[in-house]
Amino acid sequence: MTLTSRSRALSSIALLGAAALGLASCAFASESSDSASSSDDASLPTLTAGTLTIATGEPAYEPWVVDDDPSNGEGFEAAVAYAVAEQLGFDDSDVEWVRSTFDSAIAPGQKDWDLNIQQFSVTEEREQAVDFSSPYYTTSQAVVTSDSSAAAGATTIDELSSYDIGVMSGTTSYTVAAAELGDDALSVFNSNDDVVLAFQSGQIDAFVVDLPTAFYLSSAEIDGGTIVGQFADTSGGDDLAFVLPKDSELTDPVTAAVDALREDGTLDELEQTWLSDAVDVPVLG
Repeated sequence: MTLTSRSRALSSIALLGAAALGLASCAFASESSDSASSSDDASLPTLTAGTLTIATGEPAYEPWVVDDDPSNGEGFEAAVAYAVAEQLGFDDSDVEWVRSTFDSAIAPGQKDWDLNIQQFSVTEEREQAVDFSSPYYTTSQAVVTSDSSAAAGATTIDELSSYDIGVMSGTTSYTVAAAELGDDALSVFNSNDDVVLAFQSGQIDAFVVDLPTAFYLSSAEIDGGTIVGQFADTSGGDDLAFVLPKDSELTDPVTAAVDALREDGTLDELEQTWLSDAVDVPVLG
């Protein structure tokens, strides 16, 4: 081999080596980029990196969860959970659902989930054992009757005020009902059990309870139960929020996510969709 040929060969080898190094550098950069992306996805301190584990009740009832299947995203709380997950940077496929009892969720101790949603109202006593996010819903008050009652046909507050409406004393339900219907329309009882018994015995035409209780009573306790509508005034209602383990590092991010959804109107839209339109419980005017 001549000196010129040898020089050319060495030059070719050097160029090939440089290209190989360049490809290796690109591959390393790509791996680093992928690693950084994964790290971003898993930046929140969840139980499983890159996965948000959300618990709900078993069974989970409508209209909070449709068909007892939160993974379908249908029902008010299922939809809220996925909206919060998206705010936190998780895709729907990154959400894993598990089940828990209501009492175990608000008891002290370790949890096998990152957050829990099943109509938990915020109380000072519960805050001693668990964390709460900011509220995603404040309960309204609703009017319950049966489909055989004349009150079932009422569509306005004025129409309802002509019927005998039962309510429990000393409650938010009483405060709102008195303000909306007037004291003269109300029969006041010592407990909601007494209210239901009065309705079942024909003493009253309808009664007022908070909306979550109205869903339960109208479907499980009242024959032919139906919800006439709900009042627009939610002052004094219970705040429902996500439960998180005590001192969870996720409490602040979840709270920020809920606040963002409230500010951009998403929570109002989901409430209208799942707690009014889907269940035909209009806001009374």
